[in-house]
Amino acid sequence: MSSVGWEQEGALFPPHQPVAEPVAPATTSPRPAPLLLQGQDYYYRSPSTCLDFQERVHEMGLVDDDGDPVPCVLVLARAADMEMNELSLALAERGIRMARIDADRCLNLAMTVYTDAPLVELDQRLLRPMLVWRRHFDLTAVPVDPRTINGSYSVDQWRSVANWLSGRTDWEHVNPTRATCHLDRLTQLTDAQSFGLRVPRTAVTTQPGRSRPGGGQCIVKTAGHHLLEPRPGALHGLFPRPLDTSRAGDVPESAPVIVQQYVSAEGELRVFVVGEKLIAYRVDKLDPAQLWVDPDAVTVTRAEIPDTLAQRLLALARHWRVQVAAFDLLVTGSEHVFLEVNVSCDWRWFEHRAGSPDVSEAVHEWVATRFAELGAARGAR
Repeated sequence: MSSVGWEQEGALFPPHQPVAEPVAPATTSPRPAPLLLQGQDYYYRSPSTCLDFQERVHEMGLVDDDGDPVPCVLVLARAADMEMNELSLALAERGIRMARIDADRCLNLAMTVYTDAPLVELDQRLLRPMLVWRRHFDLTAVPVDPRTINGSYSVDQWRSVANWLSGRTDWEHVNPTRATCHLDRLTQLTDAQSFGLRVPRTAVTTQPGRSRPGGGQCIVKTAGHHLLEPRPGALHGLFPRPLDTSRAGDVPESAPVIVQQYVSAEGELRVFVVGEKLIAYRVDKLDPAQLWVDPDAVTVTRAEIPDTLAQRLLALARHWRVQVAAFDLLVTGSEHVFLEVNVSCDWRWFEHRAGSPDVSEAVHEWVATRFAELGAARGAR
């Protein structure tokens, strides 16, 4: 085991569908390929077909709207976000309207957002968002070529409007972006250490071959997203990997990477926080990339965590103002080593492997309860 963990920030796409797509070698520069792109063959094509139950029902005209604003949960995501598709069905069973704006389906969206009232019109249906959740609304998923003037225009407009929707103060937010947009991995490490958690020794460098945090073996990992989307819907994974100084060489990387101390571990934990509830899964694998390249060999089981660790994780979640997130930690004897927190976390794969739907049930209940609380508060005013 190693200090890399699975670290699936934004891991929207199933790890069990890797497909090799050869990457054309660069011909314009003698610079070697970045370390994290060397030998990288994970590829996933993200479908843009909508599977959202509520959207399908409304498209078929099976629901009558009387013209009054309908209170709703508004999700900014993308079509392949199966956690949100499942949430839509769960909220429908509770009589709660959910609407969505998907990055990969936004170009033909009929939308009007009112600035003087907390109202949104989507496809000629007037909605009053009570709770807004931005998950996998990535601008790289907008199906345009950003190198063209039209594509650049579309991306820039959607960036501005999506950021405004995600930060608007006259409705509530899940994992508000004002609190989490600057929650990078390095800030996470500093904060986790201040809350009493052990973290690996870490450096940020363009010369990974010269870095040895902790003085021994090291891991190199991305400072950004774990998935690159150079073309809309085409995703390439960036696996953390052991640092091989013979391959790193003396030529600086084209961008900074994280080099982190290798920590020998007995296993890994993914701990989901949902409101004030913690749900933990133990993950056992032989190789850092095994979750992606050979997921059938990965064992996932429900786990319990010590009270001291639980209190520290909940305190961090409150400090970061996140309501639904996932902590990644290493298990080293009686100690736990913090790796990162994933705000745009996915949980269905872990549930499937462990045969436990606890996170889905907790998320559905938390969203429905929060929606009811907001409705009651609005009615009391």
